Amino acid sequence: MERKQLEYFLTVASHGSFTSAAHALRIAQPSLSYAIRVLESEVGAQLFRRLGRGVVLTDVGEALLDPARRVLHDFSQVRSIAQQVTGLVIGRVDIVAVTTLAVDPLAAFIGAFRSRYPGVEFNVVDPENAAAVIDFVRRGQCELGLTEHSVSTTGMRSLELPAQEIMAVLPPTAQAPQAGVLSVAELAGLDFVTTPRGTTTRSVLDDVLGDEGVLPRIAVELTHRAAIVPLVLSGAGAALLPRSLAEDAEKLGAVVVRLSPPLSRRGVLIWPSSPLSPAAQAFVDLVAQWPPGRSTHPDDSAAE
Repeated sequence: MERKQLEYFLTVASHGSFTSAAHALRIAQPSLSYAIRVLESEVGAQLFRRLGRGVVLTDVGEALLDPARRVLHDFSQVRSIAQQVTGLVIGRVDIVAVTTLAVDPLAAFIGAFRSRYPGVEFNVVDPENAAAVIDFVRRGQCELGLTEHSVSTTGMRSLELPAQEIMAVLPPTAQAPQAGVLSVAELAGLDFVTTPRGTTTRSVLDDVLGDEGVLPRIAVELTHRAAIVPLVLSGAGAALLPRSLAEDAEKLGAVVVRLSPPLSRRGVLIWPSSPLSPAAQAFVDLVAQWPPGRSTHPDDSAAE
């Protein structure tokens, strides 16, 4: 049974005549009559009874009226929803992102996107580690992912994200170095609050000290990333964090110092090679067009 057959049925019922209905539908009367016969064959009963030059509904035809109207209404709703999704009036984007990239730059990207398309919703998933982002996208659990630049993205399409400066975050009682920056040698003498091996936060620390052949002194190792700054503020140790998180910690009383030589990290936006939903594709386009000099720090974006 096709939508067009039901439309023809309702038009004939409304006009009470095949001739008038064919004229309203702008089709030949034989084509209309054939379509109704096919519908009657599928239903298994006669729908119209001829009465002079017109027709009236049989009992079965009367019973079919409301279901046919509901079906056409549902078809109309489906078409309307599809047009809204395509036009980004509504939609949803599922993104998996490592925590630090979810804070910056993802927060700024989502804010800019929703200012253009307020009807589109976002669901941001926190993975176990950077490599897990690839698995989420590959299995189709999320359309987009933000992960570390060092992670293999074989089989995926990717886009490099703006660089993030890494800064040292020290307890409020710490003395800022006279030079205004911390060297790697000075970092090696600090006790750190960080996450387990394999996580993005820990990898930054291991890499910067590993290049000098030094193992980091871990004071507190924890899986709860949100507790890093509170622990630093309590004096438990120092941390290496992206600029956005470091500046937030500074507002709470932490001592924030740049590194010498400067340290930065880059993330990547990844997505599968298959076509994306309209909303996800529009998000990728927004990131690709992000002005190079435009900040992705939420506070800076608000000030622009």
